Amino acid sequence: MAAKRTEQTMRGDVMNMKNALMLAAIVEAGTGLAMLIVPAFVWQLIFGEQLTGVGIPVARVGAMALIGLGIACWPGPPLVGMLTYGALATLYLAYVGFSGGFHGIFLWPVVVIHVILIALLARDVTRMRELRG
Repeated sequence: MAAKRTEQTMRGDVMNMKNALMLAAIVEAGTGLAMLIVPAFVWQLIFGEQLTGVGIPVARVGAMALIGLGIACWPGPPLVGMLTYGALATLYLAYVGFSGGFHGIFLWPVVVIHVILIALLARDVTRMRELRG
C-alpha cells in the first residue's frame, strides 16, 4: 500500500511540474509577445523607466528570447523553441540592417551565423519529425 501511495504521489508531483512548466511557458511567451509589440510600454510597466534609442531593438531581441523560452518549455521538443528564437532574431536583425537603423560592424556576420544555425536546427527538427512519423 505504501509503495502504491508513493507511486501516486510521484505521478502527482510530475503533473504539478508539467503544469508549472506550462504556466511558465505561457507567462514567458506572453511577456515576450507584449514586449515585441510595445517594448517601451512593457519596459515602463516593469522597470518604471523610459526605453529609448538602441534599447528598443535590444528589448525586442530579448522579447524574442522570451518567446523562444516559452516555446522550449511547452511540451514537445525544446529544439523548436531555439529554432523559433533563431528565426525571429535573424529576421529582426536583418530588418534592422536593411532599414538603415542601428548597425555595427558585426550585424551582418551575426545575421549570417544565425541563418546557418537556423538551417542546422531546421534540419534537426525535420529529422525528429521523420523519426516519429
